[in-house]
Amino acid sequence: MKKVAVLLAPGFEEGEAIVIIDILYRLKIKVETLSCTSSKEVVSYHKIPVVADSTLKEAFDTDYDAVVLPGGPEGSVFLANSQDVVCFVSRHDQAGKLICPICSAAARVLGGNGLLQGRRYVCSGDLWQNVSDGVYVGQNVVEDGNLISGKGFGVVFDFAFTLAARLRGDSACVNEHAEHIYYSWQE
Repeated sequence: MKKVAVLLAPGFEEGEAIVIIDILYRLKIKVETLSCTSSKEVVSYHKIPVVADSTLKEAFDTDYDAVVLPGGPEGSVFLANSQDVVCFVSRHDQAGKLICPICSAAARVLGGNGLLQGRRYVCSGDLWQNVSDGVYVGQNVVEDGNLISGKGFGVVFDFAFTLAARLRGDSACVNEHAEHIYYSWQE
């Protein structure tokens, strides 16, 4: 069974995180939420307390098939400034695992730490203007090698289904699940 780490930092965009987690669970992909603080409780962008499965520190040496980085103005800044997060993402990236930022996370976390390495990506707003090591593409979801990035909350279903399809290697099954929730997903 494929396993995904979803990194939760104070101020994370809860809508992005929860939809991604929900879709992955529906498709029988194991998800572990990891708090990037010393506590398992993390307060989201809209001040909703969420209890993570574990802390990043506790799960740091675990290998995942994908690492998801939800956005949120405060959350992505926190992730970008955490050396543990940067090391964790970098290790998985170097191992060829899927690196999956959405919203501001691609620009702030990856772009802000030289982790885009010339790959194509998308992010929210005009944050791409401050990024020099990647190639911004104005699409909803952009894939480049092991990098899957999403523009923002409005495209979270496309992002989550694309991630699930890559992990499962079965777009037909993913499409069936999308239809089941009355969502028209096109790969």
